[in-house]
Amino acid sequence: MNFKNKKVWITGASSGIGEALSYAFATEGAHLILSARNVVELERVKSKCQGAAAVDIVPLDLHQHTEVFEIAKRVLETIGSVDILINNAGIAQFSLARETHFDVDTQLINVNLLGPIALTKALLPSMTAQKSGHIVVVSSLLGKFSVPMRSTYAATKHGLHGYFDALRAECFDDGIKVLMVCPGYVRTNISLKALTADGSYQGTMDETLENGLDPSFVARHIIKAIRKGKQEVNIAGLREAAAAYLKRFFPTLLSVIVRKVKTA
Repeated sequence: MNFKNKKVWITGASSGIGEALSYAFATEGAHLILSARNVVELERVKSKCQGAAAVDIVPLDLHQHTEVFEIAKRVLETIGSVDILINNAGIAQFSLARETHFDVDTQLINVNLLGPIALTKALLPSMTAQKSGHIVVVSSLLGKFSVPMRSTYAATKHGLHGYFDALRAECFDDGIKVLMVCPGYVRTNISLKALTADGSYQGTMDETLENGLDPSFVARHIIKAIRKGKQEVNIAGLREAAAAYLKRFFPTLLSVIVRKVKTA
């Protein structure tokens, strides 16, 4: 697949995997639409997108679902249909389920699950009309299994798989492809702003993330999966890949291992 002049909308583009994807698609000559809440960081990323056909910055808060539809409408009116939507933005969690305030659960669900659904629904009619489109969802291996301290986060990722697997089947005859991306630990700052039980930020970097995969490595594999028209791809280190294998073939063993995960 040639990405030159393709219109690629990336959420969570101000850091991490989204930032790395922005640079990767820029080198392919794509027309980028970069979204996140932090406009200053989006401007920084834009300045480094060498080779892009164009770069548009579209501030977006996925928690505000009504605004998501309004902003998507304006984007479509301005630049026309989007060829590739990459639902990458999200927030993490670090708290025990029994201690987590319900409004924190709600916030995680609103951003991680309902946000991507809202933006996808806003763009889907235009993709259907042009009989083409590619929807990429950056989920997690925690969309396949779960661990302590990540209950609602994992629930949102499981939900993404349920929704977008169904959407893939529904949109097949319309020429729309859906790719689920399941990264393991990636070296990003997501843990710094992970929500704790009361909604405050964790503020520290997890050791597992510090030693995780480089975001640019993940971005290259995502682009490769898009080119090949894959439906799902796991991008993970040995430990996370092993956990996914155990979940599929030896779920009871994985359950025993997970119970021993440190929770404090």
